Amino acid sequence: MLKLATTVLGAIVVLVVLVAAAVSGVVSAVFGGGDDSANASQPSQAALSDIPGNYLALYRQAATTCPGLDWSILAAIGKIESNHGQSPLPGVHSGSNYAGAGGPMQFLQSTFNSVVERHHIPPGGSTPPSRYNPHDAIYAAAAYLCESGARDERDIYGAIYAYNHADWYVSQVLNQAAQYKQAAANSGDDARPSPQAQQAVNYAQGQLGLPYMWGGNGPDHGHKGFDCSGLTMAAYQAAGIALPRTAQEQYNAGPQVPKGTPLAPGDLVFYGTPSNIHHVGIYIGAGKMIHAPDFGQPVKVDDYRWKGDDYVRASRPSN
Repeated sequence: MLKLATTVLGAIVVLVVLVAAAVSGVVSAVFGGGDDSANASQPSQAALSDIPGNYLALYRQAATTCPGLDWSILAAIGKIESNHGQSPLPGVHSGSNYAGAGGPMQFLQSTFNSVVERHHIPPGGSTPPSRYNPHDAIYAAAAYLCESGARDERDIYGAIYAYNHADWYVSQVLNQAAQYKQAAANSGDDARPSPQAQQAVNYAQGQLGLPYMWGGNGPDHGHKGFDCSGLTMAAYQAAGIALPRTAQEQYNAGPQVPKGTPLAPGDLVFYGTPSNIHHVGIYIGAGKMIHAPDFGQPVKVDDYRWKGDDYVRASRPSN
């Protein structure tokens, strides 16, 4: 009976989201997000298909409490941590996992208590607030991300890293968030990646932490690590797309992303000059890339633009 009621509620909420998104100015009124919600992204079809309606509404509502935090980041964390509360693993609905985390957003009890003490959790959840209650857990996650750098988009990467101290985790969250956001034409948002591009990004995520190796093509070729173009070649090889070996050849192969067009996860970003490309990375969204930087530095996530860089352009490999 409870499962049926939850399903019906989810369907009603999804209908509300779809109608609200279609009417100018209604999203803010429905979700109570004030001025900031007007700039929030809209759910993609993938989000509407994957996220239970009651969770989608909570992600959108909670994100409005932190200017600069898009709901898709909360939703991506909810997906990775518990599949939006649907995971049967220990700690999601009661108890804790091996690390002591519990609830749909996988909070340590001490961390959850600390967040609740510092921030007001709106009515609508448990009394007192519980990390197992989706309402309380999602609002607490928004508050934690906000104080960790998400407010006003100061440091989205750092905020996610504070939630789980791992570069691979940040990459997964950013990629999942990109899939949940509906691509907006002529906006500063990242474009949606192709399935092959997403496969390339997923492969690159799996190589985080491997050492830089000049001429390295990675473990699949008997090497301990990668150089920059070896990583990009291997990532797209895993996605069924053949790339040339060197960064210059990859730049020449294109096709180049038109200037002014938003980048998409999986785009290759190049540095140097058009005739002398010396570095390449894989864009993963939110201004970040995965790359093999140089000797002594492992494959890692970095900003794809920085002060004084010699960024040239991006390409979007395809079959």
